[in-house]
Amino acid sequence: MANKPDAPSLANRGKGHNIIAVASGKGGVGKTWLAITLASALVAKERKVLLFDGDLGLANLDIQLGIMPKQDLGSVIAGRLTLNQAVLPFPPGGFDIIAGRSGSGGLANIPTSRLQMLNEDLALLAQAYDHVILDLGAGVERTVRQLTHNVGTCLVVATDEPTSLTDAYAFIKLTHMERPSLDIRIVINAANSTREGERTYNTLLKACEGFLKISPPLLGVVRRDPKVRETIKAQVPLLMRYPNTEAAQDVRNIVQKLLQ
Repeated sequence: MANKPDAPSLANRGKGHNIIAVASGKGGVGKTWLAITLASALVAKERKVLLFDGDLGLANLDIQLGIMPKQDLGSVIAGRLTLNQAVLPFPPGGFDIIAGRSGSGGLANIPTSRLQMLNEDLALLAQAYDHVILDLGAGVERTVRQLTHNVGTCLVVATDEPTSLTDAYAFIKLTHMERPSLDIRIVINAANSTREGERTYNTLLKACEGFLKISPPLLGVVRRDPKVRETIKAQVPLLMRYPNTEAAQDVRNIVQKLLQ
């Protein structure tokens, strides 16, 4: 097994760099679930957290949390609300959220200038929080990549499926071309074991080193856990219902590494 590259610390960073984007090359790898669970784990560390649904086409953060938001990102894009006015508390989880608009594919086609303004507004809003978790849409489209322009760290979530690895590599390639200095880290989700997850990571790492000459570090492996599917169906964050299950511990370990 290859030696894992070291990741820089998140400590002592400037404006906007407390924003952590959670990305994937394809849907169905548990990206939104991970974003929610990261927010819960950071709250448990007594951090003030904002969870931002940046999936501009198929937002589903509100669905996984079981809420019906009165305001969402669609109103911000349309100019009816400021980004700050779209913030909603989520008392059960102890964090704030900005919901997307589920099924509103039109949001995926907003102009570049409007996206740039959204990025700048988010960087300003982030100053009121210890951490902002930005749940990006799946894929490598312009709107997805542009939302990473002001983030400090980007977590790329992948599974052992060949299409997931291929698409994760494509996302890393395009994002690295646009922002060579961005702190990109890898999370392998739904692995049968930690060792299998590390093998999956090494497959992705080999492609990145061979073709891109970069070595994004492994932030962590989240083991496959039946409690995850159960809590998603119940629309309850995992750490609220099953805080001691394997996947919960794996995410806590990821947060511990992020905070080092």
